[in-house]
Amino acid sequence: MPNPSPRAAAVFVTAVLLASWVSGCSGDSKEEDLTAQKLDWKACPAPSEAQGGGSAPSPLPGGAEWQCATLKVPLDWSDPKGDTIGIALIRAKASGDPGKRIGSLIFNFGGPGGSGVATLPAFGQDYAALRTRYDLVSFDPRGVGRSAGVKCENDQQLDRFFQQDATPDDDAEQQALLRNTRTFNAACENNSGKALPHVRTTDAARDMDLMRQVLGDDKLHYFGISYGTELGGVYAHLFPKNVGRAVFDGVVDPTQNAEQSSLGQAKGFQLALDNFAEDCTSKVEDCPIGDSPQDVKDRIARLLKDLDSKPIPGVFPRRLTQTAATSGIAQSLYSKDFWEYLTEGLQQAYDGDGKVLMLLSDSMNGRSENGQYSNITPANISINCADDKPRYTADHVKSKVPDFRAASPLFGDYLAWGMVSCTDWAVPGAAEHPDVSAPGSAPILVVGNTGDPATPYEGARAMVNALGKGVGVELTYKGQGHGAYDSKNKCVQGAVNGYLLEGTVPSTGTVCS
Repeated sequence: MPNPSPRAAAVFVTAVLLASWVSGCSGDSKEEDLTAQKLDWKACPAPSEAQGGGSAPSPLPGGAEWQCATLKVPLDWSDPKGDTIGIALIRAKASGDPGKRIGSLIFNFGGPGGSGVATLPAFGQDYAALRTRYDLVSFDPRGVGRSAGVKCENDQQLDRFFQQDATPDDDAEQQALLRNTRTFNAACENNSGKALPHVRTTDAARDMDLMRQVLGDDKLHYFGISYGTELGGVYAHLFPKNVGRAVFDGVVDPTQNAEQSSLGQAKGFQLALDNFAEDCTSKVEDCPIGDSPQDVKDRIARLLKDLDSKPIPGVFPRRLTQTAATSGIAQSLYSKDFWEYLTEGLQQAYDGDGKVLMLLSDSMNGRSENGQYSNITPANISINCADDKPRYTADHVKSKVPDFRAASPLFGDYLAWGMVSCTDWAVPGAAEHPDVSAPGSAPILVVGNTGDPATPYEGARAMVNALGKGVGVELTYKGQGHGAYDSKNKCVQGAVNGYLLEGTVPSTGTVCS
């Protein structure tokens, strides 16, 4: 999922972290054919701190074990025989008749910056039907988790990073935000400078094609969600003849630059908030957080205004700030299943207790209960800044704040000021927007959700058009939350499963509700 939080922080430096980026490099790699490597699949360890921590993945129903391996890829794809890094992989082998196995189905769950190795087991049972004919495979893209993860700051500094005021109201607050952004960006360069030029989406797409070959597949069968749709589109552009059966769900608009994408997210999150408020107040029982949809939103706005000057207790010893509350609200809008937590969190916050909203914010930012952070934020920023060419000044952002506020009174400032994240980045961005044109590719099923907050529905049509004639096949889901397949809507799942398992392409323009 694209991370909507603004980015700024303080500095943490150690030379050991830079060395970790090229751990696994081989002096003999210049003579090695990476397509001929054999993967050493073993039982998966518990996720690392960078992947989000926790326990080793539990077996799937029926006792199937998750297996992990490391794929060796070039650090620099312009020097494919040079130094290498490791890409962490996870798989669950196909459960059905071996004679009907299609191959591997590779997942990317978005971010950018999310660990596929940690995420796939959490949702593994949701894809049980697909496992009848595929090995389910996911990975940590380069710069993420155990794949030479980008490192910027320590946990204590990240706590301060997420506590700062990310929506400045005056010149002093603005200068503090810009100063913290520069410091954070310098930390990333100091700790992971060797990495930063090589974490672009085009690099990850080339990694996937090597992955396809090493896994033994003639075609890449792929399930991309959120940012994973951008990665899939870039792959299709680079390797159109290698595309097998592919599904894009929760679709990024590939025609937008970073500003347009942020403005689109402002509209998307505002729509989701409107739907949440309407849902709460339309129920038979009284809505505990407002008497009408507008009343719900007005009370939230008053809460955020109060928190700007007077934070309330959150998760001890931290306090719930305006910024933390905003990110917690945004996190709760990713799924309708989270709306009850938003209601509870708002009720508590109105009574002076910010714990639930802060826990939601922690979830957005990759903070575990023990205070450790995954590297989703450093990875997210590093990949976005390596991909996106525009660099926005504070004056430009200030000129655009009215447009963002018009799109979303609640999230506008928050998303507008997030655009300064890459202003002082060490590596130039690659392009205004990704190129996903893929003439000659097999059909790609593109699923858009009308209520999606993070990747607004209009992005699906834009992706279909950008892929080119005869490639993108659009399917609409009239629902709520980010993405469609995991809503468990039978129509959506039937169409996706029919294509991936049987090759049946649904009629373009199909609508599920």
